[in-house]
Amino acid sequence: VTGHRSGKLGAEVKSGTNKLLSDVSVELGGDNQGMDPHRLLEASLISCTIITLQMYAQLKKIALQDINVTVHIDSEGTETHMTREIRLVGELSDDQKKKLMEIAEKCPIHRLLSRHIVIETLAR
Repeated sequence: VTGHRSGKLGAEVKSGTNKLLSDVSVELGGDNQGMDPHRLLEASLISCTIITLQMYAQLKKIALQDINVTVHIDSEGTETHMTREIRLVGELSDDQKKKLMEIAEKCPIHRLLSRHIVIETLAR
């Protein structure tokens, strides 16, 4: 994934042939041309959760019709807390719902964010 400046305070991010814009609101001096970086992090967890659950449901032939996920980041001091709410839609048994919620915990982005992360910055 690579990126470069776009607009006043935005960034154009590319991965292969895909690209997206990230920006901040006009009130913060940006052009509001895309989700801000915090929303992108939330979106990453949301999309990974949905994809992981869809893949599992298809594999196990579970009648999962839809998945609605909401994520909120709350940072206070040195602690960051993320809340993820998952709503499963479909004719699901209690056992299926329980298993799907267990699978949600195995989403790769969830696992990544649950670990200690070290970021090394290289100047070029």
